[in-house]
Amino acid sequence: MSSEQYESQRPSWLGRLLSRVATVEPRELPAVVAAFLLFFFMWAGYFAVRPVRETIGTILGREQTADLWIFTSAAAILIIPAYGAIVARFRRSVFLPTIYGFVALMLAFTGLAMRGEHVDPLVGKVFYVFISVVNLFLISMFWSFLLELFDTGQSKRLFGVIAAGGSAGALLGPLTSDMLVGRVGNSGILFLGAALFVAAIVCQRVLLGIWRDRPQAQAAEDRPLGGNVFAGVSLILKSPYILGIAVFVFFISTVNTFLYFEQLRLVEAAFVDTGDRTRFFARLDWIVQTLTVLSQIFLTGRIAKKFGVVALITLVPLVMVGGFLALAATGTLAVLAVVFVARRAMEYAFVRPGREMLWGPLDKESKYKAKNTVDVPVYRGSDAIVAQINKALDGAGVGPAAIAVLGAGVALVWAALGWWLGRKYETLSNQAAPSR
Repeated sequence: MSSEQYESQRPSWLGRLLSRVATVEPRELPAVVAAFLLFFFMWAGYFAVRPVRETIGTILGREQTADLWIFTSAAAILIIPAYGAIVARFRRSVFLPTIYGFVALMLAFTGLAMRGEHVDPLVGKVFYVFISVVNLFLISMFWSFLLELFDTGQSKRLFGVIAAGGSAGALLGPLTSDMLVGRVGNSGILFLGAALFVAAIVCQRVLLGIWRDRPQAQAAEDRPLGGNVFAGVSLILKSPYILGIAVFVFFISTVNTFLYFEQLRLVEAAFVDTGDRTRFFARLDWIVQTLTVLSQIFLTGRIAKKFGVVALITLVPLVMVGGFLALAATGTLAVLAVVFVARRAMEYAFVRPGREMLWGPLDKESKYKAKNTVDVPVYRGSDAIVAQINKALDGAGVGPAAIAVLGAGVALVWAALGWWLGRKYETLSNQAAPSR
């Protein structure tokens, strides 16, 4: 595609809609639409099959499912050298669509294995661990590539509306599964997920074409990254900035886990019937995804452009300080529901895009290897560690109010770290600007 063709393409209805609700320049529309649809199909595929994972958890039982968390953390660690080897040896135009194809095949094969009433325990366990690791891996890989496609200024304007594609998929995926599972069964839902990932491959190919055909593109960009397969770990340890991002992710996990276990306690006490519990969780999900989509389309880009990344990554921690203190004072399900919805919606709409922007000024190896190390094993390892801390506190007789106060303290430190990272990001971006 030449520069003139890129400029003169007539935008689709989706492109025209996106340009009305966000600051998208005409020349950026093809890439934004392709990225929006890629995230939509990828996340719709994942969220369509996630209820199948939860169903497998109920079949295996709580004890076996809890043990799978350990295997999930181990798999998240083991995936790093495998991914490092892939990005070191293969071009992005080869390995990016191939990974989506591998996920589609895994879902299709699992669907074949789960046909009928009986679910093989081994198949169920493998699928549970696979889908628990691959979601973080896919989203990390997605944003790594977008950081190559868009510069720092574009990321501030565009990442919010692109993230809305994923939120729309996260809303439509489980809704479709809810409507179809009675007719097609769990295996049919897995086939649906596979089909959605095939659609994601098409969008990825389009996005790769746009990336290669940019007027400023260099032929050398689409080449293997090379280097050590464990470079992600060494890059984190050598850079205070990247280490700060890793600690930032640890704090995200800490706040999320404290709220998650408090949610389980309050919901169990409030609802005797399991159907009522499911309805409550579904209602929270629906509200969260709706607020997220609206925020990502109308607020994220504007906040980032006007107030910078600092605002995106410090707003939620500060809100959580107040939320945890409110929980400590009241301990009610109603307050928990408000705090939980606010945390998830604002994290998806503000923290997640802001967190991805932090990687913008860094080199390609950091964007792929270090970023994936932070997004997958650090995140899953943090989940396991904080879950054990919460269990130990509960076993020691520490009450919910005290844990909520501890959560408020963690959120305050989280906000301070976010402020430092945001300021450091602005400094690095200004240093990198002349070389763009």
